[in-house]
Formats: sequence, C-alpha cells, structure tokens
Amino acid sequence: MSPNIIQNAFQALAGNDPDRISAVLTEDAEWLSPPGNATAVALGGINHMVGREAIVRFFAQDFPRLYARDVAVTFRGVHVDGEHVAVEAAMTATLANGNHYSNDYCFVIELRDGLIHRVREYVDTARGLRMVFGEVPR
Repeated sequence: MSPNIIQNAFQALAGNDPDRISAVLTEDAEWLSPPGNATAVALGGINHMVGREAIVRFFAQDFPRLYARDVAVTFRGVHVDGEHVAVEAAMTATLANGNHYSNDYCFVIELRDGLIHRVREYVDTARGLRMVFGEVPR
C-alpha cells in the first residue's frame, strides 16, 4: 500500500466532493472522533459516523459549514503496516466565523481492499474548542 493512497483520500475528504469521498470508503466505513470535539459540538453532530453515506454527507455538507475555506492538511508522517495506517497530520482552515483554525491530529486507519474501512481520530479537543468558540464551553 502506498502512502499516496492515504494522501489522495485526505485530499478527497478536504475537497467536499461527494463522488470523490465516496470512492475512497467502504460501504460500511466508520469514523470515530473524540467525544466533545469542536466539530461535533459546533455542528450539533455525533462523534461516531457509521456508513459511507453518513461520512460522505458529513465531509461534503457539514464540514464546510464550519471549516469554510483554506482547508489544508499537512502530513508529518504516514506509517503503513499492511492494511493498518497511522497518519500524523496538521490541519489548518479559516472557520465560518473568520477565525483561524490549526490543530494536530493522529488518525489510525484500517483499510479493506484498498479503501478506508475505519478511522479512529485523535485530536487536542480543548485546543479545537478554544479556536472554534473562543473558550472551552461548559
């Protein structure tokens, strides 16, 4: 498995194009984010998405409502072991309220047949909440 597959998948996710996003996911894909993360709180969503349709809808419709423009993902490391991939990355964006967003992430990805089957996302939730809301909501 080439690290380029993962980089291309993240470009598809950041591009908000439903067809490109759908093409990198298994039908029964899952995306698990930390509970109380800024994105879920701001969008009134959940932190565990199940199924290609739910993940596509999130990245194509919901994600751009918060991360309005200039979304960029910088890869610091892509570590591959068969169909398991660990990705160290930083994401920056301009939020819908005009604030700058910048946070570090770790994604643990399970592939199946060359497609993303499961993502476990790790992120500094307190930092994200401060950037989105100005302080950590109680």
